[in-house]
Formats: sequence, structure tokens, C-alpha cells
Amino acid sequence: MSWIHTALLSAAIIGAVNIIDSHLLSKRMPGLRGFLLPVGIISLTYGLVLFYLFPLPEGTGVGTLLVAIASGMLRTAGVIIILYTLKREEVSRVIPVVYTYPILVAIIAVPLLGESLYYLQWLAIIMVVAGAVTISFRQSPSGSTTWLGKMFFLFFGSSLLLAMADITSKYVLASISFWNLYWLTAFCMSVTFLLVSMRPYILKQLINMKQRNSAIALLTFNELLAPVAILLSLRSIEMGPVSLVSTIISTRPVFVLTYALILNRVLPTFLEWQPGRRMLALRLIATAMIVSGIAIIHLT
Repeated sequence: MSWIHTALLSAAIIGAVNIIDSHLLSKRMPGLRGFLLPVGIISLTYGLVLFYLFPLPEGTGVGTLLVAIASGMLRTAGVIIILYTLKREEVSRVIPVVYTYPILVAIIAVPLLGESLYYLQWLAIIMVVAGAVTISFRQSPSGSTTWLGKMFFLFFGSSLLLAMADITSKYVLASISFWNLYWLTAFCMSVTFLLVSMRPYILKQLINMKQRNSAIALLTFNELLAPVAILLSLRSIEMGPVSLVSTIISTRPVFVLTYALILNRVLPTFLEWQPGRRMLALRLIATAMIVSGIAIIHLT
């Protein structure tokens, strides 16, 4: 597959992961730490397996290794903020705002990595980001349209962290494979998650939670999907210009919105989301902007 198709597939899969994350955090798991503990154990397992299968190339420099670890820590911090906000905000508002980060990637990558973009590609990035921001608006109980306000800046912090993670990933992928970068990132995530969540009372909460087996089974399935999406995103960053790859991956809100609409019909209690007609129309317009931006990137 081309880097465009790889990035799109990554966005589609991670959109499903975000939907399941939102369900688990808001309805099933005993808090964020209770969620992070099993995820940390699973990530550590993946990291150890891939560490054995894909060792670092001979002669890998200390500088490259440090940048790779920094990339993993930046991505971990961004993910923690996303999970924290998913506990408090509805998923179809959180993800669009967070994934405005391609404009930051483009601004940094052009001077730092020497990437060049055509005017149409800049237009495409702006369209995708504008579409994502538009989806972030919500309707208040009185019927008026409101903005996320203070929470937006928390989302923006996550966007900045993810942008820096992609930039540093592009740098190190010139020296190591995306498999290497994945297990380094998995180690960073697992160590951070376990340090945050490994507490006796968290273990007790997990043991005593209702419908434990079904919740852990769903979480395990979700953590099978997540590594596939991350590997695809790293592979697409390795193959293509990081500014445009990040833009394609930021189409995740389209998939989140699509999955949420389907689930709202099939399993209305799976997510806490009841879109009104006005907001649904607004989000469809925003989706059209995002799709148009992707089309421009593909054609150019």
C-alpha cells in the first residue's frame, strides 16, 4: 500500500480504538488508572516480543536512541491527555480537536526536516484542520451552539505533543525501522502507565468491578487493534512526508463520527451521545471539508 492508504487505514482502526476507549472509560472501567494498568501490562508484553524479534540495527547511535525514547514519551503524554479527556468529554468532540495537530507538524517539518509543500497541499491541511475544529462545536441544552472553551487548550496541549512525536519519529526512522520505534514506544507507554497505576487499591478495584470478564475481554480486543494502527502510522511516516501523513491520520474524526452514528442506531447505550439535527448537519459539513482536503493531497 502507498503511504496515503496506510495512513487512512491507521486512522480507520484507531478511530474504532477511540470509540471503545470512550465506552470503557465512561461505562466499564473503575477510573483512568484502572484502565491504564491492564493496558500497561499488554503494551509491555508487545514491547518484549517485538524487542526480541526486531533488535536495533548494529551501530545505532546513542543520539538516535534518545530521540526515539523522547518520541515515545511525547506520544505517551499525548495519549494520556486524550484518555483523561475521554473520561470527561464525549468522544466525537475530543478526537476532532486533538487531531488538528497536522498544521503544527507542517509548520515544524518544513523548516526542520526540509519538507516542501505546494500551495494546494497547504490548502488541504487548512481544510482538514478547519473541518476537525468545526466538529468540536457542541449544542447546549438550551439549543445554542457552544465551543469547548477551557478544555480546548488541554486538547491543544495533546495536539502539540503528538505533533512533536511525529516529527521526532520521522527523524529516527531514517536510522531504525518502524518495528524498532514501535517497541521503544511500547516500553515508554507501559512503564509510564504502570508507574501511574500500579497501586494495591487499583488492583482491588479491578478484581471487584462488575462484569469484569467482559470488560477485560473488550479491552484486550481493543489493545489488539491499537498496535496495528500505531504500526501502520509509523510505517506511513517512514514512507511519506510527515506533514501530509499527519494530515491523513487526522481524518480519524470522520471515522469516529461514522462509528458513533452507527452505534447510536444499533447500540444506543454504548456511547453517551445524542446528536441533534443541527449539530449533525454541522458535523457532516465538517466531514466534507476533511474529505475534500484528503482528495487534494491524493491528487497532488
